[in-house]
Amino acid sequence: MRCCYREKIYECGDYLEVNIYPVYRKAYSRRKKSRPTRETQKKLNEIYAENKFIRLCNANFTKHDLKVELTYKPEYNPADEEEAARQLRNFLRRLKNYRSRRGLPELKYVAVTERGSRKGRFHHHLIINGGISLGDLVSLWGRGRVGTDILQFNENGIADLARYMIKQSTASSKRWNGSKNLIHPRAKTRDGRLSKRRVSELARDPEDSREFEKLYEGYLFSEAKTVYNDMNGGVYIYARYYKKEAEFWHNTHRTKRMNR
Repeated sequence: MRCCYREKIYECGDYLEVNIYPVYRKAYSRRKKSRPTRETQKKLNEIYAENKFIRLCNANFTKHDLKVELTYKPEYNPADEEEAARQLRNFLRRLKNYRSRRGLPELKYVAVTERGSRKGRFHHHLIINGGISLGDLVSLWGRGRVGTDILQFNENGIADLARYMIKQSTASSKRWNGSKNLIHPRAKTRDGRLSKRRVSELARDPEDSREFEKLYEGYLFSEAKTVYNDMNGGVYIYARYYKKEAEFWHNTHRTKRMNR
């Protein structure tokens, strides 16, 4: 069965995410071994779900926006997941109305609900657009403590925060939810530019920034992750880049790259 490599490219604000993976052409008979194993497919699915959430966060939020954590006083702690979801919806409705009354841009958010393993206490992790004070968030929540901070971007955007949030989710159904006005980055695809040999060379050293930066002009390399299909030798690469002019909270890594 013939194979070529596809690049799936997402532009997310100052960041670029690239998925490189094998595409198998149809043959006279389909061989089962061309498919990833169940274990490999599970790992690929986990990476895909995590990357989708990261792309969404990088594409929709900036350094002017906020991360927020909502906790409950013991007397307000929800009895179950359904009640926690209702409390969160009520808060988001109040927040949306607050922004509308003050002429602020429409609420944008992503949210994850976590339930503590020891005491069963619920809390919510959110990213929201800015323009609101901590005092007003506390008043709008009214169920317990509120923690908040500005978003701090690095070479991966806010990927670290997004990973943390999605791993905290204890929801039995959807791991996260978000506002309907979020931008969902669309992929551009390209087939056949990278040979199997070239992809294998990149995968052998996923920290070789010089080789990765040859692929996409105007971007600097941040990180890459590789997965191998142990049935047919197929290679999957997930790489992140950032624009040369991107600004970060901590700029030491970028400065080193640009001055080399």
